[in-house]
Amino acid sequence: MKPIYVIDGARTPFLKARNRPGPFAASDLATDAGRALLLRQPFEPPELDQVILGCAAPAPDEVNIGRVVALRMGCGHKVPGWTVMRNCASGMQAIDSAMDSMRTGRSELVLAGGVDALSRAPLLFSDAMVLWLSNWYSATTLGRRAALIAQFRLHYLAPVIGLMKGLTDPVVGLLMGQTAENLAWRFGITRAEMDAYSARSHQRVLAAQREGRFAGEVVVLYDRSGSAYPADDGVREDSTPENLARLKPFFDRKYGNVTAGNSSQVTDGAAWVVLATEEAVRKHGLKPRGRIVDTQWAALDPAQMGLGPVYAATPLLTRNRMDLADVDAWEINEAFAAQVIACLRAWESDDFCRDELGLAGALGAIDPDRLNVDGGAIALGHPVGASGARIVLHLLNVLERSGGRRGIAAICIGGGQGGAMLVERIG
Repeated sequence: MKPIYVIDGARTPFLKARNRPGPFAASDLATDAGRALLLRQPFEPPELDQVILGCAAPAPDEVNIGRVVALRMGCGHKVPGWTVMRNCASGMQAIDSAMDSMRTGRSELVLAGGVDALSRAPLLFSDAMVLWLSNWYSATTLGRRAALIAQFRLHYLAPVIGLMKGLTDPVVGLLMGQTAENLAWRFGITRAEMDAYSARSHQRVLAAQREGRFAGEVVVLYDRSGSAYPADDGVREDSTPENLARLKPFFDRKYGNVTAGNSSQVTDGAAWVVLATEEAVRKHGLKPRGRIVDTQWAALDPAQMGLGPVYAATPLLTRNRMDLADVDAWEINEAFAAQVIACLRAWESDDFCRDELGLAGALGAIDPDRLNVDGGAIALGHPVGASGARIVLHLLNVLERSGGRRGIAAICIGGGQGGAMLVERIG
């Protein structure tokens, strides 16, 4: 197929939600990261053919946030900007949508990425409160309004947490964390294994920060008061297996093992990549860092949604005549520790690979030293719309640093889907 090159990429620090609106709206995050990225390119922003932004929870005043951000970044009135949504893979979907446009000849140079400011997810009125307000505003007499006051109940004011509704599957009625509990039970994953995996994620992020591995990837943010946000702030030195073991289960308080500590963090952040065809590379004198070789989307039972990377990456491997061991680096988004461990066990299971994937037997094991080598969403956070773009960008950075040739970025998707991209380093 027509090659699609990755020229460059950048992201914001991932900022942990702290029970209040964060310092940046989603459009602020995407604009600041995009501006910094575009400033170091040899072309001007209006020379882009499209801006495509994934976002799972845009604010009411940023509904087509892709267009809002394109204008704010200085792309001009003539560069189309649009928004895609595939839950956790929205940022990866933006990249894939850009590739479709480029391979059909409609675009040559595209900025694609993802964003979410989950700390700003709304608090909603209950249906009872909305109905009461509707009756109040339609009441035309003092008597009717007096009757409504008498009917009012204080519990009408209890807010509905928009984020919790968004993280609940409407078909199976399960929170995403409850689907992780399903996988833990199915694959016999213990609490100790979840906490050990989570502690390792924090340790790897801390090591990457100390060694400057995110330096070329993360751009510093500044709020209106001049305060700087230079780094991901959800990682913790004290996230040891012993400390994580003290946390209580959150999603199944009586029988469960999935806690806030072995789950991804609620976070704000944005990530972008610049994509170009061969024609754009020649026209603008660009230097490709890598290329997207192939993409695969898959669907599965929403109650088992965390296995999405297995269902998506396996046909990707088969189509490209690769085994697990042929992949030099893996980025599997860490929605939950149980979810990542379940993916690894699924590939190691003869029964699963035969029954679910149609293979002759187990696909094998992934070398732990090739998986999420700089940590993942458990320590960094998971701004839903941005994570798919982040893992693609970081995968390329890992391949460049390690000298690896090919890597796979894979992600599970709420609603029972999975996405995977095969990335190849150039040079």
